[in-house]
Amino acid sequence: MLLSQVFFMLQALIMALLVLFNLIQVWHIIALSFFFGMISAFDAPARQSLVIDLIDKPENLGNAIALNSALFNGARLIGPAIAGITIAAVGEGICFLLNTISFIAVITALLLIRIPLKPVRNKNHKFKEGFMEGVRYTFQSVPIRTLIILLAVLSLAGFPFIILLPAYAKEILQGSSDTLGFLMSAMGAGALSGALIMASRRSVLGLGGIISLNVCLLGLAVVLASLSVKMQYSLIVFFFGGLSMILSLAAINTLLQTIAEEDKRGRVMSFYAMALMGTTPIGNLLAGTVASGIGIPYTLLAGGIITILAGLWFQSQRKTLRKYVHPIYISRGIIPQVPVE
Repeated sequence: MLLSQVFFMLQALIMALLVLFNLIQVWHIIALSFFFGMISAFDAPARQSLVIDLIDKPENLGNAIALNSALFNGARLIGPAIAGITIAAVGEGICFLLNTISFIAVITALLLIRIPLKPVRNKNHKFKEGFMEGVRYTFQSVPIRTLIILLAVLSLAGFPFIILLPAYAKEILQGSSDTLGFLMSAMGAGALSGALIMASRRSVLGLGGIISLNVCLLGLAVVLASLSVKMQYSLIVFFFGGLSMILSLAAINTLLQTIAEEDKRGRVMSFYAMALMGTTPIGNLLAGTVASGIGIPYTLLAGGIITILAGLWFQSQRKTLRKYVHPIYISRGIIPQVPVE
């Protein structure tokens, strides 16, 4: 994680210097984005798996995972809103430079973390066998497979509405950069509310219902956004879009980490990161391509409907998932084992 953050800071610094000296070109952005993705492939699983090692009391694990997930995903929406305000005030170059400086705080925090050394259980260091073991475990587990598939569908169809926001603000709402800033701020406020809700939960029980409800709510928000032509209406819709998006992501993340075996949690979270951060760019590309053909409203409408259907599908699977998740909760002491008479 420490090395990843150093490379993230280097990537941000290069971007800042290119913009400040007016040297930036499209291929620079593509190359730096590729570099960012490579770093994230190492950082995300390590960061997600680290949370459990920072907790002393097992009963606090669910709350800690939810807090970590909610804050991380909430920041992904709140950050762009802050960036929009910063760009309007001081310009893009200074904004990228401030982003570079912000990594100093992250690196400092990592240096202050002290974790007791754990013995390595798995002595097999062969990459291929370890990789295949992770693949088998992830996709043979019914609840983990279902959650990963749901997340991939959301990344392809539900989340790309964010990438269409600049065009939405300009072409649909007939606004400017200020309009985009307001929309992002509304989403950020919803995301922050979702983060606070998840962080206040004391148990992992009920996460399935949260996922079903908020995936459907996210789809509904995207559908309503496709029908909106007024700023005030769109602000309300995107507030609930940000809220439901963070609640869905945080609940999926928390449930995955809770049910995954400790020695395979890192590999499971690698698939989580791939389904989220690896699939979203593909969804963004598809959304942009479709929007250029049929327009932004119809693209949002299609994405929202697919998202709602994904939420309904997950709801239909919940009874089956309970049969697999319930014994895990009992073995982890999350719910008491009821003696059979």
